[in-house]
Amino acid sequence: MAEVLRLIDTDQNGTLTAAETRQAKIIVYGHSWGASEAVAFAKELERLKIPVLLTIQIDIVPKPGRQPTLIPSNVEAAVNFFQSEGEGLLHGRSEVVAEDPTRTQIIGNLHMTYEGQHVDCRNYPWFARTFNKPHHEIENDARVWKQIAAIIDSRLSSRRSPMDQAAMH
Repeated sequence: MAEVLRLIDTDQNGTLTAAETRQAKIIVYGHSWGASEAVAFAKELERLKIPVLLTIQIDIVPKPGRQPTLIPSNVEAAVNFFQSEGEGLLHGRSEVVAEDPTRTQIIGNLHMTYEGQHVDCRNYPWFARTFNKPHHEIENDARVWKQIAAIIDSRLSSRRSPMDQAAMH
């Protein structure tokens, strides 16, 4: 949190102005318990009246005492990727919903399947690859990352000012 606040405080005076928080382009991502924490972090930012451009949850596993499927109203848009079939002990939550649908767009609750698909998960230990394979395949799935990159690009390009867009050409 301290690092985010430091980055938003563009004049580095130790006090956030309304203009500084409006210009923030915060994107929060998490997989598994990290997806649960991504929503908790967005809620902490909401208490500080700081907007979040986008949350990306991949195969949400709720942490005790958290409501990771209820997206707070300071979040402009959210997307949820989940898998629910196949072997494995962990399966992500199939739906996120907006606390205030007039303020938060749910881009999608996207079901990913791995039956007949091979996703390289060598970056995980043998135990995880054996007993939670789909839960780790979704995080390593190039299809998921391609969609995430497109969503991020789309959200950021819609927020660029005319000056930013002119500078890009």
